[in-house]
Amino acid sequence: MRQRIERWAIGLSGCMRAIGGAEVAAAGRGDKENESVSETKLTDKLKNVSEKDRKQIDQAQEMLGPDPSTMGLLKNFFWGNYREELAFPYPQLQPEETARCDQLLAALDEYMRNEHPHVEIDKTEEIPDWAIKRLFKLGVMGMIIPREYGGGGFSITSYNRVLSRIGETCGSTAVMVSAHQSIGCGAINLFGTDEQKKRYLPRMATDMLSAFCLSEPNVGCDAGGQETHCELSADGTHYILNGEKKWATSGAMSGLFTVMAKQKMPDGKERITALICTPDMPGIDIFSRNRSKCGIRGTWQARIRYTNVKVPRENLLHKEGKGLNVALTCLNYGRCTLSAGMVGAGKAAYEQAVKWVQYRHQFDRALFEFELVQEKVAWMAAYVYAMEAMLYMTCGIVDRDDEDIMLETAACKVFCSEYGFWTTDHALQIMGGEGYMTENLVERLWRDSRINRIVEGANEVMHNFIFAYGSKQLGEYMIGVKEKPFSNIGAALRIGAELFLGMKRPKPSITRVHPKLTPLSDRLEKLVQRFSHKVKLMFKEHEERLITRQTIQARLSWTAVWLYAMTCTLSKIDASVRSGVNGTELSDEMTLAEHVFNVGENFINEQLRGLRHHADAMINAAADVASRHMDSKPNSDYVIAEKTPNDEARGTGREQDQTHINQFGSGSLVNPQDVPA
Repeated sequence: MRQRIERWAIGLSGCMRAIGGAEVAAAGRGDKENESVSETKLTDKLKNVSEKDRKQIDQAQEMLGPDPSTMGLLKNFFWGNYREELAFPYPQLQPEETARCDQLLAALDEYMRNEHPHVEIDKTEEIPDWAIKRLFKLGVMGMIIPREYGGGGFSITSYNRVLSRIGETCGSTAVMVSAHQSIGCGAINLFGTDEQKKRYLPRMATDMLSAFCLSEPNVGCDAGGQETHCELSADGTHYILNGEKKWATSGAMSGLFTVMAKQKMPDGKERITALICTPDMPGIDIFSRNRSKCGIRGTWQARIRYTNVKVPRENLLHKEGKGLNVALTCLNYGRCTLSAGMVGAGKAAYEQAVKWVQYRHQFDRALFEFELVQEKVAWMAAYVYAMEAMLYMTCGIVDRDDEDIMLETAACKVFCSEYGFWTTDHALQIMGGEGYMTENLVERLWRDSRINRIVEGANEVMHNFIFAYGSKQLGEYMIGVKEKPFSNIGAALRIGAELFLGMKRPKPSITRVHPKLTPLSDRLEKLVQRFSHKVKLMFKEHEERLITRQTIQARLSWTAVWLYAMTCTLSKIDASVRSGVNGTELSDEMTLAEHVFNVGENFINEQLRGLRHHADAMINAAADVASRHMDSKPNSDYVIAEKTPNDEARGTGREQDQTHINQFGSGSLVNPQDVPA
């Protein structure tokens, strides 16, 4: 499983003390109208915040670094703005690259349909060497590596077109390919020195797998909690690495690891440093080579122990203390590839299910004629259209190297992992018992898809991040207005009018869509206006309490995610209208786009109503009841975290039997001695 890189408590940032909203002077650029007057550290301005939350906020802000100079598309939604130049026109590839990618896709499709052992992979929990070698030979495994190093030199968009096709057939293979390129090759491709690229990338493009080592027994989403450490030797020639990593996808088969470890900096603080390791280094022990799983069963998750490993100083990746920059940047790629696999899986499940209900008859009619079946078919069609629109919009944003993209990639991951899974679930449901059978592709797509709501940042954590990081700059601005209202009199008056008189900011204007689509753009403008107003009202109502009100945060995050989904849908249909698509094809696409808007608007209305009308009152009390109930049960009957910080509980849980799990050894793909010195 690729590493769950975030410490996405990130931005509990402080937005919370503010009592109102403000506007952005130059909405087209996302510039702030005025800078916050106070230069005091953000957490010093927050009242009634626990020391634990205060520390988490400071650590998160330090990890992310300074805010970008301009705000991206999604972050502007929080301000009530719409940077339409970032959304229109819909991203397009150059014809030369499109033709090259089409050629690769044709060869890949032929292979996936006729040769790839997807059933065997799921059954034996192993992708055979010959299949991996075939993917290398096809050029799939080196797509994002520059041509000068033997790769394809493809864009992220083309790469994800290929991942989507693989996802239609085999989730295990999609994960293996993505782990190798997005965060394996990607780290060296983006941050490696010329010498590192010359040494490693040619092999990574042609015959050597790579792995990314971040997660640990005590580190999942909390990437800042690393327990693996490194220190520079006295003579400065190498780093001494100690620790343990968990969930390293393909680790047992890889010839190169990118390892994250804490290092003490000259200022006394510990920060993350990224190091390049190879499995032949003395002190590296791959002591668990696989875990058996519900889905993506053909992937291999290794546990790796590092004991006084001497890592040459030239194996430093990027800069000392900048390892999380490497991880977070790679994650923007990884979130796209995860989403691509889900687009492929959702599309395959949807098409199979529709074909089934067209010809399966009950009560003297096809299942397709029943309205509840049609409802699920319509949902699937809308989800697949919106996921694809969002995937390639986000890929385009990454490819053009926009400055502020973390929210867009996070929203893409959340949306595609959630609705990709629900698409497979709806498909399985309407296919009935046959859909549940293991010989049916839908059953495996369903199992393979479930993991994506957990990895690359669990979706619950991602919602905290989307809300907190999305509202961070808005909140900081509002704090400045509140502290010195007479220095910001115009903004202070607007805040008061909006919050206490109900005078909302004017809705943003979307002018770059085709006139045929004005009814849709009008709806989107009103939803952005309403969303921003609700964000400000929640700041006023909850103040610092919003830091711990994760259900409120999630409702606002879901709204922002759907606003982005509707934006991507609008841009995609706009491109179709302008490209000359017409007749039935355009009519069908317009129908799907409108249904995306109907589903999205209905969901947004539910989320915004839920800000005040909800069932949250008894959450804590009911959860406490459950906790007290389990206090009466012996730990020995249950699995508990292996390295829980609770000293009394550690080692008291039920031990899991792993003797039945196949453990994979090093193969011909990974011989590190073949890498040029």
